[in-house]
Amino acid sequence: MRALARRPERADHLRAAGCEVVRADVLEPQTLAPALDGAEVAYYLVRSMGRGSDGDFAARDHAAAQNFAAAAAAAGLRRIVYLGGLGEGSTHLDSRHATAETLREGEVPVAYFRAAAVIGAGSESFRTVFYLVRRLPAMVTPRWVATRTQPIAAGDAVACLAAAADPGLPADREIQIGGPDVTTYGGMIDELARALGRRRPLRITVPVLTPRLSSLWIGLVTPVDAGVARPLVEGLSTETVVTDPSGMELLPGTPAETPLEEALREAVAALERG
Repeated sequence: MRALARRPERADHLRAAGCEVVRADVLEPQTLAPALDGAEVAYYLVRSMGRGSDGDFAARDHAAAQNFAAAAAAAGLRRIVYLGGLGEGSTHLDSRHATAETLREGEVPVAYFRAAAVIGAGSESFRTVFYLVRRLPAMVTPRWVATRTQPIAAGDAVACLAAAADPGLPADREIQIGGPDVTTYGGMIDELARALGRRRPLRITVPVLTPRLSSLWIGLVTPVDAGVARPLVEGLSTETVVTDPSGMELLPGTPAETPLEEALREAVAALERG
């Protein structure tokens, strides 16, 4: 397994996991050819939305995907595996879907995985809810707490992606993945409170709470950067539920079977261990 990093000196955890780490940047096309030399399958998990970036992450996502698709074709890769998101209708979700379409415009087949919230200690969406529940006995919430979602445990998402390297799996198709439980964001808040051994927080739902105000509020009470939180919050009004399970049924075994309650307990334990 080879991992691409803009700053390899910060990727000791990847080396410890057994990866070869090479320097590459999807916004610097000249760095990609050496990094992809000899590879057969590439997992594209790049997001430009994040700390220290400006608001035009969609344009960077598009440019990065174009560069990578061209480099993958030149390197003779047989497959790209991309993890995007379920749902559309916000800048964040639309950019993730547009990234898939840009990759698919290239010559290399793309296995396009789509997931809702991934429940794991490194997930920004999970960390947002975790700190809200841990720090607030009551919270003002907008209407999105009633939006349905089908979260998936991080371990299950990894298992699904790992299965995509199998040459027998159809290479060029969309695969929607989700855990066994469909809930709402409000329901996920309540389940997380239970995983933390706390009473579920009192939620006061108001009809108007803009994404900007929501993200600023999240920035005040959680360590999640408001610039990251705002695009995430904008997407919470869109349902993220598996509507076509046929792709997931192609995966060997039952890779997405962890109940939400168990996934939350494992993520809480991992985050509290640091």
